[in-house]
Amino acid sequence: DNWAFLYAQRLALKQELPLHVCFCLVPKFLEATIRHYRFMLRGLQEVAEECAELNISFHLLLGYAKDVLPTFVTEHGVGGLVTDFSPLRLPRQWVEDVRERLPEDVPFAQVDAHNIVPCWLASPKQEYSARTIRGKIHAQLPEFLTEFPPVVRHPHPPSCPAEPIAWEACYSSLQVDHTVKEVEWATPGTAAGMAVLKSFIAERLKSFSSHRNDPNKAALSNLSPWLHFGQVSTQRAILEVQKHRRSYKDSVDAFVEEAVVRRELAENFCYYNENYDSVQGAYDWAQTTLKVHAKDKRPYLYSLQELEQGTTHDPLWNAAQLQMVREGKMHGFLRMYWAKKILEWTHSPEEALQFAIYLNDRYELDGRDPNGYLTPVSLCPAGCLWSICGIHDQGWAERPIFGKIRYMNYAGCKRKFDVEQFERRYAPTP
Repeated sequence: DNWAFLYAQRLALKQELPLHVCFCLVPKFLEATIRHYRFMLRGLQEVAEECAELNISFHLLLGYAKDVLPTFVTEHGVGGLVTDFSPLRLPRQWVEDVRERLPEDVPFAQVDAHNIVPCWLASPKQEYSARTIRGKIHAQLPEFLTEFPPVVRHPHPPSCPAEPIAWEACYSSLQVDHTVKEVEWATPGTAAGMAVLKSFIAERLKSFSSHRNDPNKAALSNLSPWLHFGQVSTQRAILEVQKHRRSYKDSVDAFVEEAVVRRELAENFCYYNENYDSVQGAYDWAQTTLKVHAKDKRPYLYSLQELEQGTTHDPLWNAAQLQMVREGKMHGFLRMYWAKKILEWTHSPEEALQFAIYLNDRYELDGRDPNGYLTPVSLCPAGCLWSICGIHDQGWAERPIFGKIRYMNYAGCKRKFDVEQFERRYAPTP
């Protein structure tokens, strides 16, 4: 279920050439820890096995793409290169670095297999809100939301087989924190991710529309780790969920809104706004109101360590933080509350955004993702710029610290769900 993979095989079949799949394993990536790398690598083992069954060579190259991929292209006489797409700064730089180092006679294509409607076709500019992009996305879904053609067993074998991969030895090449442990609830790989999708449709989809904002209810898809690592395609999830529109129309529509419109809105923001991870990326009204209130007296001030350990005065916030630390996933509704309280309890909006992105990227399995910088919905990561800087939101009644940024508080959460039940579930351990 990957359009870049399918396009590469189409080219190889047309030219009657072997097909190679390469993954460049970088030693570190933003705040990713061993939790994220193990999830990714165990999923890649499954990919390697599938490739072997399809007579396609899979290569795990250790190092940055610019250092290892051009050499691979030359040594294997590769006739063309196809890569996937990410709107984030580092992956875009990797693509540019490889392009500059490829032999001039090797064509290089990029396919947006990450989104259903390709990012640069969904809109040619940064969109102001979900309202302004929704119609553009839906107008193009009939063209792009189609069933995937199959990857076929490749009839043109390589002249020499791929080298065996010493998977455990790969970990010694990493320069990441090993103290953030793996989670037990999420098994890596496409097979496990598809099982989660199946269970969502069978057990939780019916209540997605009505209960997705209640952290005590089992209503979410829980798919974001597999979507983030490309182990399950968002397009596959939508195709399967849409089969149940007749039975659960409201839930299917809500899922499409979050998994397609809001998700691709976040991709649009990161693609067209180079300051997607800083206060400078916010609208002028938001930057102004945050600056006006930057010196407002904070009721509490917490260090990064206190936040990380979940030792604030607020038991709900602590429970949400501990859920993220223990499970690698925080409930979507609480991700908004969590980020907004960081704004309230730190010295400045800049510090709040820095802390929120760090904690999100360090602990969330689906961190380091366009949605982490933006989208505050239950399928996606922490929506840091939405929560702290008002991106894709509107100005609200002015108040201390927040200015015109949307406010959330403990009392509001109590009106929406049983806060004490959630706090008991994720109470600090002695």
